[in-house]
Amino acid sequence: MVIRILFFSALQDIVGCEELVFEVPDGVRNVAQLLDVLYDRWPGLRDWSGKILIAADLEYVGTGHPLEEGQEIAIMPPVQGG
Repeated sequence: MVIRILFFSALQDIVGCEELVFEVPDGVRNVAQLLDVLYDRWPGLRDWSGKILIAADLEYVGTGHPLEEGQEIAIMPPVQGG
């Protein structure tokens, strides 16, 4: 399955891009499993574990949210006021 992943703010610095088309490994079925794969690939993302916000196709979702072909997953640091 192929999805599109968007990274925001400081997370872009960690992964080195704003977005990528990502081939989801076999057996990865939900956001939590996807995050584990991303943490392995970019260990600096793990520092944000438990703090990041996830959206799937423009709606905030939890880590149990199932992944679907062609889905857009946005990974964002916590929202801060200013």
